[in-house]
Amino acid sequence: METRELPTIANVTELANLAGVSASTVSRALAGNKMISADTRKRIEDLAEAHRFRPNQLARNLRMGSSRAIGVVLPMGHETGQHLTDPFFITLIGELADALTGRGHDLLLSRVIPHDDRWLDRLVASRRIDGAIVVGQSNQLEALDRVAERYLPLVVWGDPVVGKRHCVIGSDNFEGGRIAALRLIAGGRTRLAFFGHPQTPEIGERWRGVQEVCADVQLRPPELLPVHLTANEAYDMVALRIASGREMPDGVIAASDVVAMGALRAVAEAGLRVPQDIGIIGYDDVAIAAHTTPPLTTVRQDVARGSELLVEHLFSRIAGERTGSVTLAPKLIVRASD
Repeated sequence: METRELPTIANVTELANLAGVSASTVSRALAGNKMISADTRKRIEDLAEAHRFRPNQLARNLRMGSSRAIGVVLPMGHETGQHLTDPFFITLIGELADALTGRGHDLLLSRVIPHDDRWLDRLVASRRIDGAIVVGQSNQLEALDRVAERYLPLVVWGDPVVGKRHCVIGSDNFEGGRIAALRLIAGGRTRLAFFGHPQTPEIGERWRGVQEVCADVQLRPPELLPVHLTANEAYDMVALRIASGREMPDGVIAASDVVAMGALRAVAEAGLRVPQDIGIIGYDDVAIAAHTTPPLTTVRQDVARGSELLVEHLFSRIAGERTGSVTLAPKLIVRASD
């Protein structure tokens, strides 16, 4: 005998009419509210199942004062050409997604190119999220500080040295620049260059660390090549420099592994050797850094621990606790490019 499929119910009001109760009773019953009798709850649950009714989880969460989602935001005020496919972003976002899922929250990802200084205000006022993790301070320090004054569940991956009113988890970028420069100098390099735009806190601190080391050992000041964080731009800049015939640096500290990879390719295509002619050190230690030719010496940021701390501090703040910033120690990973 053929079983006839019951019509699908699309909303709470239809289900309430079918059950002969109010819409609020249906909502409470499906939420497991013990104020509704067990028999009534069971009857409503059975009807919902038979008619394939699925409550709107977002609407329910909003009524309960929670979205069960965390906003993960990447402001690109300075690096508009940088994409989410950057290996560092992929690694960090993956770690955050795992940690947030483990706490029963979804990740709401946004890449923002700020056209004004109210982008973060709009996000936290939207009621779409329970808290926000901002990946990178970019050139948005004022916006971050202003929102942090009135919105507690906000944490930022960036440079803790410059964190004023916002809570920052991140590496000691100044020390990262120092250890990269010291490594090259120890290997006999005397003409250092830094590839990166120092206008942002993280990159700026790495550049400052390189400068201080050169001053301390009375080496000539390092050269700045203000390249953005893309492999193609780094490749083009290095290729143009080689083609110009100008003296090349013999030691390069790149602001990221992606920049270092672009430089590696340009140097190799020009017939120069790494590390014999030019030593190159990257920054981040993304997974592919171990598989370049030659394998890339780099400064590792502890992304796994950083992600844990971002999520821990965020949920402490959701619970009403004020947390301080944390600085993680970078680590030099020696391979074969320096």
